[in-house]
Amino acid sequence: MSAPSGFPGPSAPPSYEETTGIHVNNSHPYPVPEPGQRPNSKGANPPPYVVQPGPTPNPVTVQTVYVQQPVVFYDRPVQMCCPSCNKMIVTHLSYTSGALTWLSCGGLCLLGCVAGCCLIPFCIDALRDVDHFCPNCKAFVGSYKRL
Repeated sequence: MSAPSGFPGPSAPPSYEETTGIHVNNSHPYPVPEPGQRPNSKGANPPPYVVQPGPTPNPVTVQTVYVQQPVVFYDRPVQMCCPSCNKMIVTHLSYTSGALTWLSCGGLCLLGCVAGCCLIPFCIDALRDVDHFCPNCKAFVGSYKRL
């Protein structure tokens, strides 16, 4: 198969020395003693052995750092490590009346539910704020405010 007209024919790839830029020009394959050196029984003097001091070992101290992620509280129990008793817990929930409860009560009053129906938001947990407590030591851990 011949090359199409206008294109050069295939050529050999470059050698390893050409691609890496290494040019080895050793005229002698073995070391030749310099003038004034006396060759040993094998024909050449070995290079002098120089002992280089090794690095002095430094004591390594390992420090373990525990990073506690911030806990985000919602209206569901949260598994976490209690900051008071340092145990893994699932928080206990307590519901309190907050801003959303009072606003919905006031809104129902404005709509005319004054005969007691305006008190319904105080009975619905989905409208109340949530406080999280530790079940072991009963310490307050955090809260979730609806508004």
